[in-house]
Amino acid sequence: MSVSDQIMKGLLDGAILGLISQGETYGYEITKKLEDHNFPDISEGSIYPVLLRLSKKGYVSTRMVKSDTGGPKRKYYSISETGREELKIFKDKWEKLNSGMNSLVRGE
Repeated sequence: MSVSDQIMKGLLDGAILGLISQGETYGYEITKKLEDHNFPDISEGSIYPVLLRLSKKGYVSTRMVKSDTGGPKRKYYSISETGREELKIFKDKWEKLNSGMNSLVRGE
């Protein structure tokens, strides 16, 4: 796994929590929203392990919803209070890391 892949894997938890905090959503929709926010090369296959991990940690809750088109049920995700706390921690760490990286890249 390349360094950029490892970095992206580490950022996905926070990015996905951030998206879910904006409102209940499902896996495919998360993939599309990440693409809309210019996340590179995010596949549905990389999203679902993150969602499972976030669910196991209690950061998100799920509910199954019957499809309007007669297809399979869709799993919707919403953020829990514990998830909101974790997202705040992530944002604080990201702000510090981002500031430090920008300083280094600019040669300050």
